[in-house]
Amino acid sequence: MSPRPGFPSALLALLACTAAHAAPPRVPDTIAQRTAACTTCHGKEGRATNQGYFPRIAGKPAGYLYNQLINFREGRRQYGLMTYLVEHLSDAYLMEMAQHFASLDLPYPPPQTIGAPAPQLERGRRLVLEGDKALGVPACAACHGERLTGVKPAIPGLLGLPRDYLNGQLGAWKTGQRRAHAPDCMKQVSQALAPEDIGAVSTWLSSQPLPADTKPAEPTAAPLPLRCGGLTP
Repeated sequence: MSPRPGFPSALLALLACTAAHAAPPRVPDTIAQRTAACTTCHGKEGRATNQGYFPRIAGKPAGYLYNQLINFREGRRQYGLMTYLVEHLSDAYLMEMAQHFASLDLPYPPPQTIGAPAPQLERGRRLVLEGDKALGVPACAACHGERLTGVKPAIPGLLGLPRDYLNGQLGAWKTGQRRAHAPDCMKQVSQALAPEDIGAVSTWLSSQPLPADTKPAEPTAAPLPLRCGGLTP
């Protein structure tokens, strides 16, 4: 039996009318939605994982995140995708992004590194917690906080980061591929460290559990052991 004359065209007209009056999908205009591109690499809500090269950005001090976005935009840090994402964004918008991720208080994954050699772990522990006077290297904890979770407004935490990422960043400072505002204190530190010391630091840090309070510490009046651009006059 053939369909009634005019039936297909009437159905198409009805469908077209329905589509025309259907409400378009609504995308919420929130900073979380606008920064969704960041989570493609940095993980859901910027929490990343303890595997791979991309660092956690959730919960980092806003001043630190802002400085890094500026550094990517102005060429002090080199990663093409990050530069592409931020090269046309204003200072105010970069700060809004930084404040969004800094406000997130999310759980961390367990430590990545397990079973590293004891001598390497001990060397890393000493460099992180005590420094090395002979090399002119202060303890990491002297700047990054007693709990190594960072210090407001602009010093990042060091725990909960992948070993490969820590190795990569210290190596980039050592070779000049990564830079910060002058005086570049991390360049000074990394250039004083031998490659095996960099490996020891990243191995020890990536093997440590997070403390109960993972938030960045409040700033203190105590001077930093080195002058760092963007942090000290």
